[in-house]
Amino acid sequence: MIGTDPPPGATMWLTGLPSAGKSTLATALAARLREQGRRVEVLDGDELRRTVSAGLGFSRADREENVRRVGARAAELARAGAIVLVAVIAPYADSRAEVRRLHVAAGIPYLEIHVATPIEVCMRRDVKGLYKRHAEGELTGLTGVDDPYEVPEAPDLRVDTRHEPVETSAKALDNLLHVRIPPVS
Repeated sequence: MIGTDPPPGATMWLTGLPSAGKSTLATALAARLREQGRRVEVLDGDELRRTVSAGLGFSRADREENVRRVGARAAELARAGAIVLVAVIAPYADSRAEVRRLHVAAGIPYLEIHVATPIEVCMRRDVKGLYKRHAEGELTGLTGVDDPYEVPEAPDLRVDTRHEPVETSAKALDNLLHVRIPPVS
């Protein structure tokens, strides 16, 4: 319809250590939401590093710029009516707070999810081989190992993927989303 506003969008920001399960959860939740007829966009940190943030390194300044770019893209998509699922490490609390402020200032609902998988579990999963490469001396600056990860103090939800199946965690995220941002009938 011409002249109508898009349905309300929102951003759900999943942060955690490498191999914590952020992308896996975002993918599972996206499937659930699409089955409900909701418009969903997934912004995956690895993909964005190859596109939106190509050329950025892993210094603190570059990591903060990456989060700023991803946050701006998420806000743009949410403003257009999408439920945006962001799966990025986003290691610094101040960068995540800035993304939240951007959303709040624009009137866009924002939910921060801490995928609180312990580093020992992440190291066993080692989906991309980062922990192995670090142990072999091929990689430095690995978040949570020799570069900081600032754990969210008060996320909207904290999930620990070592204790529950992906579908259980995805359902918890879906429930949170429905409570905070109900679908439009």
